[in-house]
Amino acid sequence: MKMSLLLSMRTAGVCLSLGLLAACSSSPQVGGSGAPGSPGTRPLHDGPPGYDMDVSTIPDAIPTPHTGAYKAAPYTVLGKHYTPMQDGRSYREKGSASWYGTKFHGQHTANGEDYDLYGMTAAHKTLPLPSYVRVTNLENNRAVIVRVNDRGPFYSDRIIDLSYAAAKKLGYAEKGIANVLVEGIDPVAWQRQNNPGYLVKTDPPQEVLPTPQSAEALYFQVGAFSSGPAAEQLRGRLQNVVNTTVFVSPVQHNAQTLHRVRLGPVASQEEAQRMMDALRSANLGSATLVTNN
Repeated sequence: MKMSLLLSMRTAGVCLSLGLLAACSSSPQVGGSGAPGSPGTRPLHDGPPGYDMDVSTIPDAIPTPHTGAYKAAPYTVLGKHYTPMQDGRSYREKGSASWYGTKFHGQHTANGEDYDLYGMTAAHKTLPLPSYVRVTNLENNRAVIVRVNDRGPFYSDRIIDLSYAAAKKLGYAEKGIANVLVEGIDPVAWQRQNNPGYLVKTDPPQEVLPTPQSAEALYFQVGAFSSGPAAEQLRGRLQNVVNTTVFVSPVQHNAQTLHRVRLGPVASQEEAQRMMDALRSANLGSATLVTNN
């Protein structure tokens, strides 16, 4: 169901990797193993974890403008050539989706990140990496936002494979397959709509303002939620990663309360870079530089 980086030529003469083997497997099997990532417990077959977690408290991925290079180079898998899109913001497609879990937990994704079955991520054959998409289960109208950081699925006509947590939030983890609508998200437009105080340069349009431009204190904002518990959960995860104050700052926006998760203040460009590196290393995405208003 997914492809990690193409690492080496096997004896069959096909470029394969741990993730690509998933693309050749069947749908996830119900059963699972112990805690994902535990030493010596990686299963031979994919499946759900052996313990249950309330995925309703896991926040969706936060669409964050990307300032580096995208991974969108052509590649070949199982004799088929794929040419990724250079811009996935207007992408829209209906089709079937599955998920992948314990067998690949902790393995590298095609984007070089560690796969977390409780993260809100996805694998897609041709979207640029990273991308953000909204996935709607057309059978129950539940929707989630996920970060596309992996390649696949290849061994079926599915259009996308989600993380176990995302599939469970959409209500099809036990069923295995769902009919979905996948829609690309413009992170800049999303931030402007959901993140009061968002600062971004206009040229180029997705370059986040990297340094303070006034004497006003600046902070990093990692997310904004309508759900207070979801914001608190992210705050707790962040506090375990960064050595600075992390707090939830409520604000009224468009007749609703947004619970903004922020950290800082940022004292220097070097400190800002350290914070960003820590967030990326912990697979918590990146953040947006804002004033605390």
